[in-house]
Amino acid sequence: MKYVLIAILIYCLTLISCSDDDSVVNSGPVETSETESDDDSVVHSGPVETSEAESAFVSGGDITNALATNRSGDCTTYANTYTSNVTDLTSGRDFSGAVTITVSGTKCVISSNGIPNHDMGEGVSFPNQISEVNQRYEIPSSPMIAANPTTNIWKASVVLLNGGVVDILPAACYDIGNDPLGREMIGCGPNQLDHPWRYDPMSPLNSFGTDIHNAHVQPNGLYHYHANPMAIFDTDCTSTTSASPVIGFAADGFPVYGSCISENGAIRNVQSSYKLKDGGGPRQAVSGYTTPSAGTGNIASANYDGQFRSDYEYVAGSGDLDECNGMTIEGQYGYYITDSFPWVLNCFSGTPDATW
Repeated sequence: MKYVLIAILIYCLTLISCSDDDSVVNSGPVETSETESDDDSVVHSGPVETSEAESAFVSGGDITNALATNRSGDCTTYANTYTSNVTDLTSGRDFSGAVTITVSGTKCVISSNGIPNHDMGEGVSFPNQISEVNQRYEIPSSPMIAANPTTNIWKASVVLLNGGVVDILPAACYDIGNDPLGREMIGCGPNQLDHPWRYDPMSPLNSFGTDIHNAHVQPNGLYHYHANPMAIFDTDCTSTTSASPVIGFAADGFPVYGSCISENGAIRNVQSSYKLKDGGGPRQAVSGYTTPSAGTGNIASANYDGQFRSDYEYVAGSGDLDECNGMTIEGQYGYYITDSFPWVLNCFSGTPDATW
């Protein structure tokens, strides 16, 4: 009996020792604890690819540097309140982003203070200072394809899930405004939507002072994009394993997806169906407008080289997307971010909400 009691005592001590060893191992930093936590107050200093960040654009809370993963084209999916903590790298000032998405009747209402979920100004010096600018957009929760596309895409055309807006068109056209000929930067507004020589802010032949997120600042302080935000989704289609998520919504209520699509299980970049006119041949005169002259100001050539938006034309079937830069996958129509013109969209396939 004595030996039995001793054996039992040794066994118990062994269990206690093992328990103590486990607690020591688990008392240090656990790499998965942050992603498994429900605490949305964690501020991430770099791009976040964990489950916490990926669900943030649905579950709400902190979305600083977060990446989306949800592909639902239903705007009500994202109804929640979101925050971020970012820095204007041009001035060193810190900002707090605030985005709220609510559902009101047949519409989703997206309200933002205009501050995105990532640092701003890297690689550039903005002429205008970033400010909080309250934005409010309404979009139909059940958008429908219209009989004819709407070509008026002046000013904010897309609002992203991070609260930032995409302005497709710059206010700059050749021979419009008071700037020297060939160096125009402002003055071409909504009354000149048919102007054939509106500059493309994404052309490498132009310099619109955008940062690494293809964004710059309006005179009123609003930070806004002209193309791929280089945020919210994994932009490298060669390394990602799934098609891009929804990253925002256009004024007509249709979703905007990132650049990566799945083709028979293989992930690749989606392709625009726009090409340079006449294969990049000489620009043709348009009645009533001054034709850009090579060597005048910053005009690079007399050819359709992409310096102007109208240097491109839609060629059906040459890429994946339609004239507005959208397509339908698994019953869901949406626009796609592309690495070439028109970058985001070139028209609305649905009817843009009147609040825009």
